[in-house]
Order: sequence, then structure tokens, then C-alpha cells
Amino acid sequence: MALTLLAGAILPIQAGLNTRLGKAADNPVWASALSFIVGSVALFAYLLITRQTLSWAGLKAAPAHIWLGGLMGAYYVTFIVLAFPRLGPGLTFGLIVAGQMIVSLILEHNNVLVEQQTPVNPMRILGVALIIAGVIILRRF
Repeated sequence: MALTLLAGAILPIQAGLNTRLGKAADNPVWASALSFIVGSVALFAYLLITRQTLSWAGLKAAPAHIWLGGLMGAYYVTFIVLAFPRLGPGLTFGLIVAGQMIVSLILEHNNVLVEQQTPVNPMRILGVALIIAGVIILRRF
């Protein structure tokens, strides 16, 4: 759980760095592409060092729609580069977390893309409502 918290904690830093890269390149889309290139090089180096294997048969048999994750990642990183300087880190990531929580509840409730179904209940709705309330507070004050 601590490493997951750390992963979330570095996102605003990544957004700030990518935003500065976008300003240096004078193009946010190029900044996103370059960020993905650097990340890809790092991942391939890690894979080579650790000698991890790959299931080509599994990839060939996988449904085509699972490749949309990469497209969504590109949208996410590019949009953050655009939103971060306009909204600031608090509001940007407050909205991101609110959106993540809303969609997560829907996916878990409907058992879509998850390992285990978790029905929506009043406490889970309250949790999302509190996150949305936090976003509203960030926006207004």
C-alpha cells in the first residue's frame, strides 16, 4: 500500500516535469511523446537487466481492445501537460482522482475489467461524494 501511495504521490511531480518539458519544446504533444520514449527506454532496459519473459502466444490470442490502454495513457499524459498549468496541481489531480473513483465504482459494480465484483453501497458512494466535495472546495477556496 505504501508503494501505491508513492506511485500516486509522484504523479503531480511527473505532471510538473512534463509541463516544463512541454514549455521547453513549445509543444505539449511532443513533451508527452518524449516522456513516453524515455519511459519506454527505461522499461526495456529493466526488462533486459532482469531477463523477464514474454508470452507471444498470449499476446496473439488477446482481444484487440486491450491495446487501447496505451492510447488512453497517451491521452492522459498529454491532457495533464495541458491542464496542469491552467488548473494547478491540486485541482488537476483532485479531478483526476474523482474521475478515477467514479469509473472504478462502475467497473467494480458491473464486474468489468476487474478480478472481483464489489457492489456499490452507500459507504462507497459517500467516499466518492467526499472526494467530489474536496474538488469543489479546492476550486472555490
